[in-house]
Amino acid sequence: MPARARPGSSTATEVMPQEDIVTMMPGLQFNEALSWRAGKPIPVAELLRRLQALSKEMRDMEQEENERQSFTRVAKELASPNLLVHKDKGVKAWTAACLVDTLRLCAPDAPYTEQQLRDIFTMLITSILPALSDPSNAYNVQHVYVLQSLAQVKSIVLVTDIPNSENLVLYLFTSFFDILSGSSRASGEEPLPKNVEYNMTSILVTIVDESSTLPREAVDTIVAQFLRTDPRVIGSTHGKGKKNGIVDEKQSTLVLKELPPAYNMAKMICNSCEDKMAREISKYFNDVIVEASTSSHQNRRSSREMEDADDSALGPTEDDLKELYKAHRLLRELWRACPVVLQNVIPQLEAELSAENLQLRLLATETLGDIISGIGAAGLPPPPIMDPAAYPQIDLSGRSESSQSVNLLTKPRSPQSFPQAHPHTYTSFLSRRQDKSAVIRSAWTVAIGRILTTSAGGVGLNPSDQQRLVQDLSRMLNDADEKVRIAAIKAVATFSFRDVIDKLGSYGSVATAGSVLSNLAERIKDRKHAVRVEATWVLARLWGVASGEITAGNEQVNNILGATPSRILNAAYIADLEINVLLDHVFFEALLPLSYPPIKSKSAKQIYGDTQRVKDSQTNGDETKSLDSDNIRTERLLVLAKSLDERASKIFFARCAMQAQLSKYLTAYLQSCEDYNNGVMDKNEAQIKDRLSKLINELAKLLPEQSKVSADLWKFAKMHDRRAYQLIRFCMAPESDYRTVFKALKELTKRLETLPAAPSGLMDTLTPLLYRTSILIYNKSHVPAIMEFSRTDEKSLGSIAHEVMKDISSRTPEVLKAHVSELCRLLQEEAPSPDKPNDAGAVDDLKACAAFAKKFPNKIPQDQEFTRAMTSFALRGSPPETAKHAISIMMAASKKKEVLAKELARGCLKSFTYGSPGFLSRLAALSQLSLLAPTELGTDNDAIVDIATKEILLQVRTTFDKGLEQYQWAASIDEECSAKCWALKILANQIRSHRDASPLQNVADPVYTLLTTLISNEGELSTVNRTPPAHKSRLRLTAARLLLKLCISKPHEGLLTPAAFNELAEVAQDALFPVRSSFLQRLKKYLAQTKLPPRFYIMPFLLAFEPDEVLKADTVTWIRSRTAFFASLKPQQATGAASKVQPAGKASTILESVFARLLSLLAHHPDFGDSAEELLDSARYIMFYLSIVANEDNISLIFHIAQRVKGCRDVVLPSPSTNGDSDGPIDYSERLYALSDLAQQAIHIFIDAHSWSLQTLPSLTRLTLPKSLFAEIRDHELAIIIAEKNFLPEGVKPGLEIQVRNTLRKPRSGTKKRKSEGAEDSMKAKKAKTARALPIRDGKATKNRKKVRSSGKGEPWDEDADESEPDDIHERGSSEVRDRRRSGRVSTVASGPGRSYAERDDEEDERELEELNGPDADDDNDDGDEIADIQMSNPEDESPSADADKEDLPTPPVSASKRPSTTTPKPNAKAKAKSPSGTRPPSRAKPPAPAKPPAAATPSKVKSLPASKAKPAAKGKAGKVAAKAQPAAQRPAAGRATRSRGAATPAAAVEVEPLAAAAADAGGEVDMSGEESELSDRAESE
Repeated sequence: MPARARPGSSTATEVMPQEDIVTMMPGLQFNEALSWRAGKPIPVAELLRRLQALSKEMRDMEQEENERQSFTRVAKELASPNLLVHKDKGVKAWTAACLVDTLRLCAPDAPYTEQQLRDIFTMLITSILPALSDPSNAYNVQHVYVLQSLAQVKSIVLVTDIPNSENLVLYLFTSFFDILSGSSRASGEEPLPKNVEYNMTSILVTIVDESSTLPREAVDTIVAQFLRTDPRVIGSTHGKGKKNGIVDEKQSTLVLKELPPAYNMAKMICNSCEDKMAREISKYFNDVIVEASTSSHQNRRSSREMEDADDSALGPTEDDLKELYKAHRLLRELWRACPVVLQNVIPQLEAELSAENLQLRLLATETLGDIISGIGAAGLPPPPIMDPAAYPQIDLSGRSESSQSVNLLTKPRSPQSFPQAHPHTYTSFLSRRQDKSAVIRSAWTVAIGRILTTSAGGVGLNPSDQQRLVQDLSRMLNDADEKVRIAAIKAVATFSFRDVIDKLGSYGSVATAGSVLSNLAERIKDRKHAVRVEATWVLARLWGVASGEITAGNEQVNNILGATPSRILNAAYIADLEINVLLDHVFFEALLPLSYPPIKSKSAKQIYGDTQRVKDSQTNGDETKSLDSDNIRTERLLVLAKSLDERASKIFFARCAMQAQLSKYLTAYLQSCEDYNNGVMDKNEAQIKDRLSKLINELAKLLPEQSKVSADLWKFAKMHDRRAYQLIRFCMAPESDYRTVFKALKELTKRLETLPAAPSGLMDTLTPLLYRTSILIYNKSHVPAIMEFSRTDEKSLGSIAHEVMKDISSRTPEVLKAHVSELCRLLQEEAPSPDKPNDAGAVDDLKACAAFAKKFPNKIPQDQEFTRAMTSFALRGSPPETAKHAISIMMAASKKKEVLAKELARGCLKSFTYGSPGFLSRLAALSQLSLLAPTELGTDNDAIVDIATKEILLQVRTTFDKGLEQYQWAASIDEECSAKCWALKILANQIRSHRDASPLQNVADPVYTLLTTLISNEGELSTVNRTPPAHKSRLRLTAARLLLKLCISKPHEGLLTPAAFNELAEVAQDALFPVRSSFLQRLKKYLAQTKLPPRFYIMPFLLAFEPDEVLKADTVTWIRSRTAFFASLKPQQATGAASKVQPAGKASTILESVFARLLSLLAHHPDFGDSAEELLDSARYIMFYLSIVANEDNISLIFHIAQRVKGCRDVVLPSPSTNGDSDGPIDYSERLYALSDLAQQAIHIFIDAHSWSLQTLPSLTRLTLPKSLFAEIRDHELAIIIAEKNFLPEGVKPGLEIQVRNTLRKPRSGTKKRKSEGAEDSMKAKKAKTARALPIRDGKATKNRKKVRSSGKGEPWDEDADESEPDDIHERGSSEVRDRRRSGRVSTVASGPGRSYAERDDEEDERELEELNGPDADDDNDDGDEIADIQMSNPEDESPSADADKEDLPTPPVSASKRPSTTTPKPNAKAKAKSPSGTRPPSRAKPPAPAKPPAAATPSKVKSLPASKAKPAAKGKAGKVAAKAQPAAQRPAAGRATRSRGAATPAAAVEVEPLAAAAADAGGEVDMSGEESELSDRAESE
């Protein structure tokens, strides 16, 4: 028995005689009876008096001062059953008080037998101590005294000496914990005193310390107290709670705010008895784990036959799992409370990490992660508030990010560093990153996120451990399984803003490749939509919260998160409808939230005036300050726009431009809904329904799930809610201020969500459309703030403010109506004078005003002061563009245009000399006057021409070092170069202003000659090569762009000869990247706006050898977008046995018909050569064209065009002619024939690689070639000889086969699931395999190219192509390359009697485009506009760049670009034997008959056989040429099976033209000039 509390004895006492001791130690004086015989009880009152007297006397006595023998009688009577089981509570209470005093005074030897001790402690433990739960009890003082005595004297240890006392010990533990937990007390009563809690704890610590063993139930009771912090559990193991001890999720907020007393008592027990509790808890968890493991093995033995079953089916039972989960929750809290007791349990957890059973591994991974993070049973703290719409925004200068109160239970807390205390277990935990199960990797990812956010429970991580965890989190964002990637994204979302900056941002920003934030941004383009949604929202919220710090100039935050909007908006280039809808939501709910900053209601405005106040906003302790909502919102808008890179900026401005266009279509839809009138129509019922159906179908193409969208729009139309119609109109009206738009959206949302007639999910459909059409960005409420920022350049936002203002004036000038007077006033203040130049930003303000004046000239001031200001800009403005825009304003708005134009011309010409003040501005003014007021200039035109030519263009004033490179680019230009550029514009504008075609050629020929000379001579006009190299490149670019602008007008375009056109096309291959890039940008812009005729479409195909990957990829994307657009306009072919094939639509063969022009251009290309190697270089252009344009539906047409070229002769230049660089004549016709054979050979191989079929064209198809390029061969015999001759040299076929194979090569991708741990290296290998090859030649090979023309100056690129590198498009199928063929023709019937297929003129191509797009729109004011129009959503356009953006993780790569198809499924062709080479097929041989498909979609492969027996047409005509039999070697190989294709036509690309037609049918006025590219093209491709 342990040592008792024994009073010390003095030396004198030991030698003193016994009789002296008795005399000096008086005993107990109480001598009254406390017991009675049966039937004669002592009255309760008397008994209480006696017990009180005894207690009072004993309480004052000390151990060492009394005779123990004097207590014998009293002790015996106190232990009698009469008192121990007395019915009166007071008797029991006073008896217990006397008993504990007896034990105290008689210690260490209690004067009782074992049975008496059992009875005494039974009464104490079951009656007295439980009564402590009620502090209001009448005998609570005696109860507390008993408790205090047992704790201080430690007489409670006598319980451990009683045999079989486990039940008493268990009852003691249970009652004490119940008392402290409050489960035995009524709620609302006063709490227990602290001394009671302390003494109870002391008693239990004594019991644990003195007991040899503890009952398992007692251990369960102790450890169960740690679950009292868990909101999901009520009570302990034996507590009274709900079923399964689970609390409703709605009660999760009822978590305690401090540690419960029972929890503290259990914690004290564990920390006071470390060794013993460590053993007991180890046995407790070992029993739980062993039971679960035993159950798991039994399941395995009983399920031997289920070897292929999942791990979870072979694991613990459901009951075992409940116990395991409970035990592991306890571990989390035990680590927070007393980690030392887990020293034997942690190794068991480590063993679970390697368990075969998935559930055990998952449980161990989650538990260890929370233990390291210091997260207990109460769970995680509330997530950080990341509200992008909050105002004021988070300030990192010292204020806390959140005002949330700290919850002691949920605040992560770890008493010690787990990695240091258990390094081996920590290492095993980190190895779970490579677990074969995605579930484990997901849980591990969540765990390391918590470790980082909590700094390992507050103890901190050393730099190396933190860096490793951050790197692991970055890797998890690229995991092969989408669940792991989502878990990693959610882990990042748990970081507070400060943690993102300090912990994640310190290892790399959004723009740093491989960092957590960069990989998170990459997930925006993930293949799985769920991953994209999570990543986009997390990043958007981060930037929304960080925008305040970025605006305030925090460089650290700006460097880390500044590129976030660019990464988000660049996802639009994937051209996925779901991504576009996601971007709509993210933009207006996170990046630029509609409710930012909070907007007061109208009533509040009336009460407090215009000043808006934000209640309860954080203002550093001061009262809420007034704020200007519009100014704050505009500032954030400009900060966002300023942070965008070039590609994202194009998306931003294109989305803004799309608002103005789409609002017209939505307006037409609303009008049609009103006309529909819920199906009740008086007249034109069929027409109204048809219009509404068209509009709904076209609007549905803008969103995913088109069938659902269409159904919702029909339901909305049938609701016929006129208030909803009006609210939508408020959102789109340029006259609406921001408050009106916001309130309209809010009311509409509430209305459609509460109306009984509104279908569920209707707002999900309408919200993206409303975001795209509502005037939320270019709102008139923002204009004053934008103008102020542009004027003051506050926070360096002046430049972007000017750009936004310029775009507003060109896109939605209506919003400037209310502010144009202010803009004009600012221009008057900024006007230059002889002593003061104008501000640098005036040019943007002038351009904005010019765009507004062009549309609303009556709104421009007419006073003399404003006219004088504009005149000052025209004569003295800087840069020269200010003069140009000032002239535009005056010519558009002035009512005295004639007089004003003459005065301006005289002012510009007066004393004009090169170098005089403002001479560049005068040149710019003359240039614009020549365009806008040609008749008013009158005789001054000759003087203007003399200045432009004699004084500017023909003079060379700048000297340069002749040893420098003769052709180079300079970032900035000097005055002479700028003057020459303006002089060229003067000459071009003079002929642009001639609308009459009769005298045009005489005036235009010298200008065209001048511009063509500049292009062909690389910017050199001087015969002695005196032009500075930097001037040459600028002049060549300016000349090329001016020719493009001239060709916008049809009369002017007809003056550009084919030879000059070929020279112009070569600018796309200029040796200098800025030249060819800028030229292509302008070219694609005009083509997208349908301002140029179709022949200009061949220029982008010269980029086959483009060394700049980005430029080439952009161009490929743009061409594919145009291809999808034209294909979407193809008329549907009729089906059925009796149907007739319709001729191809006028707009459907634009890109196919230019193939003949491409061959002609290649024939006249300066790099053309007739050797096999040089012809293979030419084949690269052909393959570049085929890889982008060709599909199964148009490949036969392209092949037919290639055949037709061989039946013509070249008429571009006299042939044969002499080339200055060669000794003999050049026969361009022979070049054409060689290219025709080359194209046909490439097409055959291309078809075989895709398992397509070559079909004959129907007789109704009329195909002619441009008369300006081709002429018929009138000699019939010569035509036959040419048709049968193969113009390709030996050695072309093998190289061509390799080239086509490499062009179509598709990289392999790993599709197998993760099979084992440690597969990181294999995953890297898979990733490398799945990396897509853009349609750009690898950088290693670009140095060997010569195809970008350098005119012999500088180092050319090598012609040899690296055939080992994969090129443009992925291979879709594999086939053996057919035997070499000679060119032949598809057998067709002539289009009409006496009509040659070579009689097609350029005018026919132009008429096609005119019928499609309407008359050309002249662009008078876009010299400085380099911003391209971009298609925002095109579901059919999957370009290589889009595939590259969609990162390929574990899934196989998406096939190359989707092609719209209108053909029926094609059955496999039957195998046929080839004809022997050189033999002629039977004269009556016909293509195999299809099994009743439409004639336009012949399902099986056919031979390209002419009808040799057919009666030929007139001599020299195409019919006679086609009648010649074709050698067998020229025919396509037979017997190749084709892949089955579905008959369904893919959804057409979303275009403006179908919407415009539907809107026009609905009566809406739709201006289509220049807007087609907003939805059809990603023009300029990114």
